[in-house]
Amino acid sequence: MTSSQNPKRRALVTGASGGIGGAIARTLAQAGCHVLVHANRRAEAAAALAAEIAQAGGSAEPVVFDVTNRAACEAALGQVLEAGAVQVLVHNAGVHDDAVLAGMRPEQWQRVIDVNLNGFFNVTQPLMLPMLRTRWGRVIAITSVAGQAGNRGQVNYAAAKSALHGAVKALALECASRGVTANAVAPGIIATEMSEGTFDADAIKRMVPMQRAGQPQEVADLVAFLASDRAAYISGQTIGINGAMYQ
Repeated sequence: MTSSQNPKRRALVTGASGGIGGAIARTLAQAGCHVLVHANRRAEAAAALAAEIAQAGGSAEPVVFDVTNRAACEAALGQVLEAGAVQVLVHNAGVHDDAVLAGMRPEQWQRVIDVNLNGFFNVTQPLMLPMLRTRWGRVIAITSVAGQAGNRGQVNYAAAKSALHGAVKALALECASRGVTANAVAPGIIATEMSEGTFDADAIKRMVPMQRAGQPQEVADLVAFLASDRAAYISGQTIGINGAMYQ
């Protein structure tokens, strides 16, 4: 996917105001996409990132809505679709709210499921028919090593992320004949604001065979490859990026 191949492909990155989402948005813009930079509570950060991309010669615009609100998604995405189909969707919006299951409050369970899993449906479903009609598309869910291996204190988060692994497998089967792929990218420990307060340097050395955290750009490079023409035969897969943390 380069600007010379198709400068008009439109990409939506949910949760793009965070570290990983921001890196993905920048990298897709560099690959020639017009990037819809999504945020919910951090609208100013999304606007700033869209301006940064434009200043660097790319094409981007901010979009603001709550992925857990079905009506808000339909309204916002209806406006987005007026300008054409979204052919690259990166479902990156996610939250965690950790507690052991025995002490987990119902609202902790519900919020994590709502953003990570229900948000995938609320955003992806309205975009699918327009994407399928173009006979080219990429759906990429950003999940987690916790969805593959589990993690203490994250039963809610692991449940939501592993559910996305099943979702992309089924979606890949539904879309395969239309040139649309669906995959999941499952990061391990990545150096972002979200991970800084969770893992110190000693913990990372113990947990990660490569003895370092991954960088957001490393995740973004993998996503950009999956979003490209070169990845046309890769679908229904969960691809880990975790420094050999989980096999």
